[in-house]
Amino acid sequence: MTLTRFLVAWRTIALHDREVVDALVDPVHTAPSPELAAALREWPGSYYWSSEPDGRHLILTRPTFKPRESWTLHAVLLLATLFTTTITGAIIAGQLEPTLDLLFNPSWDRTFFQALGGGFAFSIPLLAILLCHELGHYLTARHYQLNVSPPFFLPGPPIFFIGTFGAFIRLRTILTDRRQLLDVGAAGPLAGFVVAIIVFWYGLAHSQVQDHGGAFMSVPPGWIVGDSLISLLLRHATGTAAGVVSLHPTAFAGWLGMLVTMLNLLPIAQLDGGHILYAALPRAHRHVARAFWLAIVLLGYFSARIWLVWGIIVLLLSRGRFGHPPVLDAYRPLPRSHLWLLVASAVLFIVTFTPVPSR
Repeated sequence: MTLTRFLVAWRTIALHDREVVDALVDPVHTAPSPELAAALREWPGSYYWSSEPDGRHLILTRPTFKPRESWTLHAVLLLATLFTTTITGAIIAGQLEPTLDLLFNPSWDRTFFQALGGGFAFSIPLLAILLCHELGHYLTARHYQLNVSPPFFLPGPPIFFIGTFGAFIRLRTILTDRRQLLDVGAAGPLAGFVVAIIVFWYGLAHSQVQDHGGAFMSVPPGWIVGDSLISLLLRHATGTAAGVVSLHPTAFAGWLGMLVTMLNLLPIAQLDGGHILYAALPRAHRHVARAFWLAIVLLGYFSARIWLVWGIIVLLLSRGRFGHPPVLDAYRPLPRSHLWLLVASAVLFIVTFTPVPSR
């Protein structure tokens, strides 16, 4: 069934992965009418409505390209990251000694693999958080039928770091409008945070409180990590706010998940927060992003050096550019029904903000 008889005007844009139709609907059918509803059920793609000054629009998408993914590569990277984060977890659990021999000359014997078993309490929940974060992006992008890659996991050194540099997806196409950018950008932090807060809560219940004065969190073999509003609230709720808390490996995984959520929500460049900022304020994005980056540098100078490191990493990843790639139609207004994502993202950034992540 054709849709043209329900439309006043339309514009078709052919991209490498899909065809996008911006259609102005005849006012008679904007309810929509039963006839238009029946026609939309037969549309071989996805669609959504947009209320604009000249009337109600239908944004229709029809996929024209199906990418071939290298699932073997994704699986190998995931397994490698599971291995390196499990070593980190075993170190935190006291099952392995953090020596250079562990990194360059490990003993692949039965004792080594038995010790690794203690590291799964850290690696599995951490990878679950990262996976849910990236699946939030991936599934939302697939909902809009965008050409996007599955998650790439990045293994890292297990002694000097946490065993991973995180995960990412590749968005291999331009987005249609700011609605798509907001939905895809916000879905990851929201999905990952839900898992992170559950993991942190569970881990706190299995953490040990040592009444040695002060009130902070420590992670073997001697790291001290800082509080955010949400972690402090959860520590009060679980009775672990007084004294020094030796975090269980699972609790540390949850803490890292909340830290990753906060770092990704920074409104800079093409971080998740940068996508959300551009969706809300496309014209002011560059100026706000630059101001936040300068704030991070100052925070790194006066507070914790990790902020300075993160500022340099963001600058390198963005190639020194604070701007954001355009969308096809930056002038299409954000629907009011999606504005809660802006509020939720801002609140999430505030409650997960950690002024001094570690010392």
